[in-house]
Amino acid sequence: MKAKSGFTLVEILIVVVILGILAAIVIPQFTDASTEAKEASLKTNLQAIRSQIQLYKIKEGSLPTTIQAMVDDEYLERIPDNPFITGTNANVVETPPTKGNGSAWDYNAGTGDFYADDSNDHAAW
Repeated sequence: MKAKSGFTLVEILIVVVILGILAAIVIPQFTDASTEAKEASLKTNLQAIRSQIQLYKIKEGSLPTTIQAMVDDEYLERIPDNPFITGTNANVVETPPTKGNGSAWDYNAGTGDFYADDSNDHAAW
């Protein structure tokens, strides 16, 4: 009689379980890396726009009335994306930043403060 070749059902199930355990360990690490990359991008965007606001203030003698005015006056090529929410719009606000104004960014034209509007944690940056 010829010996059977191939894997048994038990062997296949063991391999599948091991792969599942490995995936459960590895996938959360990629999720953390994605969040860290978005946070780094957000911080870079905030820093760049805040620098341009200060440059605008020095050159023009006043703060811009809106962030779009900085694009119009060619201080910014465009308003950058907020990596945590869809959109580039910047609301002009007169109060400290809070999450949920429906925009990607908050800008206080009176003080020149510029913040992310996707979470209270990011608004504090």
